[in-house]
Amino acid sequence: MGSEPIGITIHEVRWGYEHFAYRTPIKFGGQAFDRVTVLNVCCRVRSRSGSEVWGFGSMPLGNVWAFPSRRLTYDRTLTVMQRLADKLGPLFADSTTCGHAIDLYLEAERHFDSLAKEVGSELNVPEPIPRLAVLVAASPFDAALHDALGKAYCVSSYATYEPPYFAQDLSRYLGARGSGLALTTAVAREPVAQLPLYHLIGALDPVEPADVSTPVGDGLPEHLAQWIEYNGLTHLKIKLNGDDLQWDLERVLRVEHVTAAVQRRRGIAQWWYSLDFNERCPHGDYLVDFLGRLRSRCPSAFERVQYIEQPTTRNLDTQEPGSLASAARYKPLVVDEALTDAASLQRAVAVGYTGAALKACKGQTHSLLLAALARQMGLFLCVQDLTCPGASLIHSAGLAAHVRGVASLEANARQYIPQANRPWEPLFPGLFTIHDGLVRTGRLTGPGLSALPGHWSPDEDSPVGRFPWHHMASRSPAL
Repeated sequence: MGSEPIGITIHEVRWGYEHFAYRTPIKFGGQAFDRVTVLNVCCRVRSRSGSEVWGFGSMPLGNVWAFPSRRLTYDRTLTVMQRLADKLGPLFADSTTCGHAIDLYLEAERHFDSLAKEVGSELNVPEPIPRLAVLVAASPFDAALHDALGKAYCVSSYATYEPPYFAQDLSRYLGARGSGLALTTAVAREPVAQLPLYHLIGALDPVEPADVSTPVGDGLPEHLAQWIEYNGLTHLKIKLNGDDLQWDLERVLRVEHVTAAVQRRRGIAQWWYSLDFNERCPHGDYLVDFLGRLRSRCPSAFERVQYIEQPTTRNLDTQEPGSLASAARYKPLVVDEALTDAASLQRAVAVGYTGAALKACKGQTHSLLLAALARQMGLFLCVQDLTCPGASLIHSAGLAAHVRGVASLEANARQYIPQANRPWEPLFPGLFTIHDGLVRTGRLTGPGLSALPGHWSPDEDSPVGRFPWHHMASRSPAL
């Protein structure tokens, strides 16, 4: 590399969609859904020395999660997010800046609000498009830039978050809180070798054989007891309703009863739960009451709760400072849907949150910056999923494996859309094939974000080779 200045310039962006049916439905926020659309992005960049490489990014659009609406159907919110993506492609391709992937992404982000308003007007959307929806649509473009930067310099993307690629001081991005703060305080150059896998127990998912009314019959487990044996699970994420205290309590107790029986047979003495109320708890007192009853009814289940995700509304402006502080004395409370930038993290802490969920679907750039800020604030950190298959799981696992202090990884595409993983399994079998409850992340060392080889292009054989890239935007005179 010598003394060559660091930086890349975008010259071409391609993007397209894949559609998958879930093998079983998932319930989120009171709504069940059975399908997903994945946005794939590839980006051709040129380094300052003139070399050209392709970067790749992928992410489920997750419209039910990113754009929950009582007025719009699933198809309508999905259409909005696809239209956002179709405008983001030209936005990134029009960039003439040469710089780090973080700077290129943040330059484009300045236009996100106006782009969302434009889409809302064009599609006659009767409510504001959430910022989270824009971030999710933008995340595979962001990932493609980070991937391309690493590939341009033949290193892992995680090696580019330190000098000579990136300045140590984050004040440019985080203001005064970033003065003297470096990404390397939160992000390691090398990944950890492995992480425990968090398995999702959705509100509709069978816990024991009697719950299976219509078997899927595809050879995969049909209920929780089988999944624990099949994957050697020790970490279980339990989806709860948040508006029915007795149901929530009985759900956890039932999971504990079934899990304890299986773990005794396996000779496992220690396992963990995370609880996800999907924003539906009406207030912090509900959570305090729930946790108090759980500790009284089953102390062992209470002790196994590692953390709790986003118990109340994602609208932090409607919550009083300290309103979740009493609940946070019991267990770490992790802000998730409400976390979209540094300002929202600070508001969440004021409300009473003591942890933060990082998600690749909110963008690699923001995940890195928020990890540094959260570590500085002494917060509990975890990496959560958006039912990420294939390359998006590789991206999410890489984030979890490189952020300091992350103790586990949620990954549930193997439960709901295993067919989307199959083209990627030969590349990283330890990520997709789980036998002992552990995800092998030690091979995620680059170049780039590691999903595809260093000299990959969208026109050759690969898991996405010859993919129908329906959309293209470019500054290249050749096109």
